[in-house]
Amino acid sequence: MSVASEFIKKAKEAISSYELKPEIEEVGEIKEVQDDVATVQGLSNAMMGEVLMFAGHIPGQAFNLEKEELKCILLGDYTSLHCGEPVFRTGRTLEIPVGEELLGRVIDPLGNPQDGKGSYSQRTRRKIMYPATQVVERHPVQRPLLTGIKIIDSMIPLGKGQRELIIGDRRTGKTTITLDTIINQKGKNVICIYVAIGQRLSAITEVVDMLQKHGALDYTTIVSTSAEDPPALVYLAPYSGVALAEYFMYQGEDALVVFDDLSKHAAAYRALSLLMRRPPGRESYPGDIFYIHSSLLERSAQLSEDLGGGSITALPIVETQEGDIASYIPTNVISITDGQIYLESNLFARGFLPPINIGLSVSRVGGEAQTAIMKKAARRLRLDLAQYFELEDFARFSAELDEATHHQLEHGKRVLELMTQPPLAPQDLSREILAVFAATQGLVDAIPLEKVKKWEESLFSYAEKESPELLERLRKETELSRDLEEDMKKLILDFSQKFLSGENNG
Repeated sequence: MSVASEFIKKAKEAISSYELKPEIEEVGEIKEVQDDVATVQGLSNAMMGEVLMFAGHIPGQAFNLEKEELKCILLGDYTSLHCGEPVFRTGRTLEIPVGEELLGRVIDPLGNPQDGKGSYSQRTRRKIMYPATQVVERHPVQRPLLTGIKIIDSMIPLGKGQRELIIGDRRTGKTTITLDTIINQKGKNVICIYVAIGQRLSAITEVVDMLQKHGALDYTTIVSTSAEDPPALVYLAPYSGVALAEYFMYQGEDALVVFDDLSKHAAAYRALSLLMRRPPGRESYPGDIFYIHSSLLERSAQLSEDLGGGSITALPIVETQEGDIASYIPTNVISITDGQIYLESNLFARGFLPPINIGLSVSRVGGEAQTAIMKKAARRLRLDLAQYFELEDFARFSAELDEATHHQLEHGKRVLELMTQPPLAPQDLSREILAVFAATQGLVDAIPLEKVKKWEESLFSYAEKESPELLERLRKETELSRDLEEDMKKLILDFSQKFLSGENNG
C-alpha cells in the first residue's frame, strides 16, 4: 500500500465517529491553508455551504465555489492542517442540536457545550441556514411581548413576532435592555436565546451570572462566541441562535432571540469575505452584507394558527460610533427591522435610564399588540416628554418663566423621573400602568421631585396591600373603562394624601 493510500485510510478512520459521514467517492486535497481559510482542489461536485471534513475531526464549510477549486472556512484549529492532506465531502449543510435539553446551557455555534456541565442528549438537529417563513404562513403581530421597562411598554411597545432594533453608542445600556426583557419573561412561557457575537469572555460570564441570579437561565440558551474565536464561528453564531428559536416556534411556542451585536457580526463577515478575495464595497463590506442580515432577521415571524401559532421575536443590537445612526450598517438594519430603540449618550450622562431618545425611537407594528389599557393610559406620555425637553432647552436661555411654562416644566420633570428605571428591575404590567397613568394625569405633580421615586415604590406596595383586585383588573381587562379609571385615580390620590401627610409629620 502506498504512503498516500495509507494516509487516506487513517484519515477516514479518524473522522468515522463524526455525525456527518464522509463521502468516499470524491476526495479532495488541501492546496493552501491560512488565516482560518483552506483552499481545496478536487471536489468538483461540492455544494455551496456544504460541510467538508478535514483530518483530525476539523469541519469546514464551502464558502467560495470557483472554477478549479473552492475556498472553505474552517471551524476549528487550522494550524494542524497541511497542504496535500485529504478533504472529504459530507453531502450535508451545517446543523445544530436543538430542543429543551439546551435550555440553561451555554453552547458554541456548532452546539458544543461551553459551560463545563458535560454533554447533553442530541435528539433533534436543525439546519443553521434555513429559508424564512413565507408571507402566507404568517399572522399579523397582535400579541404583546412585555419588556418590563415602562418607557418601552408604554411608548415603543413590542409584539410577539416583531423585529425591534436596539441601537446606540458603546456603554449606553443596550445589552441591559435585552436582559431586562429576558428576565421579564419568567413564567410567561417564552423561550429565550441570547447570542453573544464576538463578545469579551468576561462580558459573557456576567450575562450568564446575571440570568442565573434572576432565575432566567432555566428558560434561556446562550450561544457564545468570544473575540478570541475565529471569524467563521462569529459569523455563524446568529444563524445558530435563530435555528434554536425556530425549533420552538414550529412547536407552537413563543421564542425571543437577542443578537448582541450585529456590528461585530458584520465585521466578522467582512473579514471572511476579504480573506476570500471577494471585492470590497462601501466601508470594505461585501456587496451582500444587506442580504446577510435580512435573511437572518426575516426568519423571525408570528406563524398562522394553522402552523401552530408560534413566534420568534428578534432584538438585534447595533453599536453606533459617536451617535452616527446614518452610517452603513445601522441604516441597513434599520431598514430591515420593524422599528428601533435609540439610546443616547447625553441622556445616559444625565442619569435618565434607560437613556431612550423618544424622538428617534419607534415601533412600527407593536401598537397593534399593545394592551388597550396601556395604550389609553399612555396616550399623552410622548407629548409630555417632548414638550419637557423642548421647554428645558428654552428655559436655559430665559431668566424668568411665566407660570404656565414653569408648571409645564415641573410636570415634565416628574414624568421623566417616573419613567426612569434602574437596570435589571423589570416591572409588572399593572405597576407600569399605574405609574404611566399617574404621570400623564398629573397626579404626581404635587409630590416633591426628590421624593418621586420613593412615592412610586410606596404606591406599588400600598396598591398590593390595599387593592390587589385593582392590579389584577389592570393585568386582565381589555379596556380602560370609566370605572377602572376612577378607581385608579382614587387609589393614587388617597395614597398621595397619606404619603404627603406622613412626610410632613416625619
